[in-house]
Amino acid sequence: MPLSDFQPVIGLEVHAQLLTKSKIFCGCSTEFGAEPNRNTCPVCLGLPGVLPVLNQRVMEFAVRTGLALGCTIKKTSIWSRKNYFYPDLPKGYQITQFDQPICEWGKLTIDTPEGEKVIRIRRIHMEEDAGKSVHDVAVGESLVDLNRAGVPLLEIVSEPDLRSADEAVEYLKSLRDVLVYLGVNDGNMEEGSFRCDANVSVMRKGETQYGTRVELKNINSFRFIKQAIEYEIGRHVEVIESGGKIDQETRLWDTQRYESRSMRSKEEAHDYRYFPEPDLPPLHVPDALIDQMAQGLPELPRPKLQRFMSQYGLPAYDAKLLCAERPLAEFFEACAQHSKDYKKLSNWFQGELARLLNESGGAVTISTLKFTPAQLAELLTAVEKGTLSNNAAKDVLGEMFRTGKAPDAIIAEKGLAQVSDTGAVEAVVDEILAKNAGEVEKYRAGKKQIFGFFVGQVMKAMKGKGNPTLVNDLLKKKLGD
Repeated sequence: MPLSDFQPVIGLEVHAQLLTKSKIFCGCSTEFGAEPNRNTCPVCLGLPGVLPVLNQRVMEFAVRTGLALGCTIKKTSIWSRKNYFYPDLPKGYQITQFDQPICEWGKLTIDTPEGEKVIRIRRIHMEEDAGKSVHDVAVGESLVDLNRAGVPLLEIVSEPDLRSADEAVEYLKSLRDVLVYLGVNDGNMEEGSFRCDANVSVMRKGETQYGTRVELKNINSFRFIKQAIEYEIGRHVEVIESGGKIDQETRLWDTQRYESRSMRSKEEAHDYRYFPEPDLPPLHVPDALIDQMAQGLPELPRPKLQRFMSQYGLPAYDAKLLCAERPLAEFFEACAQHSKDYKKLSNWFQGELARLLNESGGAVTISTLKFTPAQLAELLTAVEKGTLSNNAAKDVLGEMFRTGKAPDAIIAEKGLAQVSDTGAVEAVVDEILAKNAGEVEKYRAGKKQIFGFFVGQVMKAMKGKGNPTLVNDLLKKKLGD
């Protein structure tokens, strides 16, 4: 039976590190890249006798996320201990939420080739991160960095509603966009602040009973997630078709060999011996906090994209690129207040502005641009009015990007203003035609392809400052077209 006769079933568990300055239960910094074990204290080191104290900002971010994803916010939730041994877990247990999380039953809409699809979100809960094991193969040592221990996480668990690796990637991208728009997560997969576990199984089409699931652990790029899920689907089908049985287990994705390998048998909840955290009381979320978080929600990526298409008449492709980042979308809207040719404005965002940002290597972002939306609109108006050629405008934008100078000042300094005076341009056209009488005769005899020659000569004589439209119109008139 071929792969196409099986239906994949996928659920995702996303771990999103929250953008708080301090850890979830102590005052240590959450700074990434610090010297190993520098951002630690007796609480996050799990020393005897210490007591955790909840960072209120973590609770606020959890409520904010739950509201944005349409969840029910639980007025009372319970902290639990998840017990397991690993070298980077100093206490021997993780403080998390188990049977009574802070948020339940939300949803996220994604795009698929068949149209929109709603993915159910079973739960969102708060927990502390573990440390990080660093393996030095050269000397045969494994070291532990506990800077990450106690960093606040949201775990966002979907229902098994995803049916392909592509749907899984689309869900993750959409979820990351929402979290970044909310300002609760930076979406950085390389640094591990947005990572996911994938639960994958297959069943024969037409069946309703899910197959045995396998968990793929801590995958940190969309490309690897797609590869890992597709590999695992193929492995399941191959095992089943050969008469074998899928073992419920946790597997790791090997990015060098492009294959998954067994890590350990998959634990169930009872294996972790969950029990209520005795050092933290039940968490009560005030109605006033929920109302405050609800009122402060920004416009989210999907409705913003739809509004950009309807309000500005932009194609879906343009709208998606512009709404990919909240600061980019906001800068575009600020520019749109001054420039009404929205499509042309979008082209400049996707073209020259994107090029300049990319070339800066991240040193400059939309939020740190030196020029204002009004100045960019002023530049585009100069092009529209014929004061500035399109190529010259690119040079001006580059100077604005580097210095923050106003476009009119740069145009004056560099002498880039386009000549649009009909009399001045006509005098040059007459001069060029008079100097090239032979070519004029050839053109009038039917050799139309040399028209570009006349345009080039006029623009050369005017040092590139002639208004191209006016130059073309006058040449055609003089040549008898």
